Amino acid sequence: MTRFVFDTNVIISALLFNDSVPGRAFIWALNHGTILVSGALLGELSRVLGRNRFDRYVTREERDEFLGALIRESDLIEITEVVQVCRDPKDDQILELAVNGSATCIVTGDADLLVLNPFRGVEIVTPAEFLKLIV
Repeated sequence: MTRFVFDTNVIISALLFNDSVPGRAFIWALNHGTILVSGALLGELSRVLGRNRFDRYVTREERDEFLGALIRESDLIEITEVVQVCRDPKDDQILELAVNGSATCIVTGDADLLVLNPFRGVEIVTPAEFLKLIV
């Protein structure tokens, strides 16, 4: 597996708790493959990380630095093929990113995405399952 899509919630967990299961999965993927992002995913991350409730975990400056590093270290994928199959339509952006970026794996804790595993040949796994796959 070399091209990875991480759901927004997994990325945020990785930032807030870098020694957590999502954190370890994200760091491994960053060091051993390519993280794929889209404009929609980055927009959602920016909106969510802008919430004041995260102030007790990381400063706004640290969140901005994380987002900047993610942009520098990942591949920005242009979405040309629209996907509309998820029972939660807002999760279709993750599937679109995986399809358009030729991802090998989606890492998520979202049941609406996990139920689709595999999707067009792309494995959809939880962070814990991902860690088991790479060992």
